[in-house]
Amino acid sequence: MTTAKLTRTVRWLQLYAALMTVALAVLFVRSGTAAGGVLRARGLIIEDAAGRERILIGAPVPEAANRVRTDETRVRDLWAPRFPDAYMGYYQDYIHETNGMLILSEDGFDRLVVGDPVPDPNIGKRIVPSTGMVINDPEGFERMGYGLKPVDDRHVVSLGLDTERIEEGLVLILDDDGPRGVLVGTPADGIFLGSAPAGHDWTGLEESFQGLLIRRDGETVYQMNPAPGN
Repeated sequence: MTTAKLTRTVRWLQLYAALMTVALAVLFVRSGTAAGGVLRARGLIIEDAAGRERILIGAPVPEAANRVRTDETRVRDLWAPRFPDAYMGYYQDYIHETNGMLILSEDGFDRLVVGDPVPDPNIGKRIVPSTGMVINDPEGFERMGYGLKPVDDRHVVSLGLDTERIEEGLVLILDDDGPRGVLVGTPADGIFLGSAPAGHDWTGLEESFQGLLIRRDGETVYQMNPAPGN
């Protein structure tokens, strides 16, 4: 190839790249408007090389045809068999939306959510909305959640890690009017290190507590450093 031909080829490639850049910008802005250097849009969907929807961004995040959570037929086939017959009835009331960012697996399962609030787990509704982050396993079951939750006139910060059996594994919590500490297992069958007010479910004690507590089958088997006066 001569120098002249090479120069023409490079120029055509530059022109092609410029046209593609303009085309992509137009496609991106079609759903929104740009003013003062700020791009405004209702939502954004990022696809992988195979055309699968993988990242959803919006308020709320846009719908995706590949998402399992919003496909009742796939939910019935993939999740319902693991639970009682009433599962699909309960599922109708679950919240699947979020204002934020959602990352999907190749198969359409929710893997990572950062939002306000985050969606309900696929095994039950949240008692209160949670603002934060959720990480799910490859089948869409929640394994980790970090969030800020409103409770009455206050907020509770918690970090929860779940087992592969979809059970509580470890909880780190800070509640100004409730427990503050770490729970390994469940309140009825686990280890609690921290403080809790009198009569709280996490200790099962009538008095306030501060220290280390071990419970099995709902019964206290070890208690160390109770709160002063006990």
